[in-house]
Amino acid sequence: MSAETAAHLLIVDDDARIRTLLQKYLIRNGFMVTAARDAAHARRLLAGLSFDLVVLDVMMPGEDGISLTRHICADTAIPVLLLTAKGEAEDRISGFEAGADDYLPKPFEPRELLLRLNAILRRRPSPPATEVLPQVLIMGPLRYDLERGELKRGDTVIRLTQTEATIMRFFCERPGEVIRREALVDHLGRDRAGHSAVVGQDRAVDVQITRLRRKIEHDPKTPRHLQTVRGAGYMLVAD
Repeated sequence: MSAETAAHLLIVDDDARIRTLLQKYLIRNGFMVTAARDAAHARRLLAGLSFDLVVLDVMMPGEDGISLTRHICADTAIPVLLLTAKGEAEDRISGFEAGADDYLPKPFEPRELLLRLNAILRRRPSPPATEVLPQVLIMGPLRYDLERGELKRGDTVIRLTQTEATIMRFFCERPGEVIRREALVDHLGRDRAGHSAVVGQDRAVDVQITRLRRKIEHDPKTPRHLQTVRGAGYMLVAD
């Protein structure tokens, strides 16, 4: 998805000036945009409207952006991009652990925000045209449909963030192949238009692997399917 398809964005920021500026800028660049003044307002909008992506300020009075991110990611598949004045590694990790797909510290260039939004919206990669891939991978009680990018346990769809979906597909296109952490960093960074990817850091990639294991492993501490190959990287083992 890209700006040309009129994706519907929800902007959540307690600063009215920033809300207005972002809304005008993103509308000029082809998006539909709805704005919320705080988390409570955003929750009401999310309950009644359909959104393709949420741009969310972390530091807000009342419920903060991290808490709202957890709520969004627990109940929906809507990707979240966090805006915050905090730029330390621990704060970035907290955002990703809550389920955010990207993280942009303030102040930022509007053009960079636009690039990151489009990167999130188009992130699911297509399989190589020359390679014939299995359409469904079986991992114990789980089934991953490569064509749909959908992970299921029985009839229940397991919700993946955009970043988790990207990692999952990357592994599923290479079952049984050892994937170096650096290759994951590289792959996740490719969709960020030449910028240094926030998730493109070794520790943040490890956090994403840990979160993905919680969703696909019976015992995440002793993974059967998403295995660590000591000194080499990670490997997906399908049944």
